Amino acid sequence: MNDTLSYTVPAMHCGHCERAVKEEVSAVAGVSDVAVDLETKIVTVSGSEFEDSAVRAAIEEAGYQAA
Repeated sequence: MNDTLSYTVPAMHCGHCERAVKEEVSAVAGVSDVAVDLETKIVTVSGSEFEDSAVRAAIEEAGYQAA
């Protein structure tokens, strides 16, 4: 079963931000896809049995906060 969650990350504003978040979140166990929309500041994560807390920690590791 695939799960999809979205996170608002207000501080993202450029391609570097997008790459940093995508790279960290992609490394989370169970995550199969990460889509970043800089215009809306939304990160959409899809996968199977990934932990919300692990995704939030990965976003923090990239230097950002998920709202």
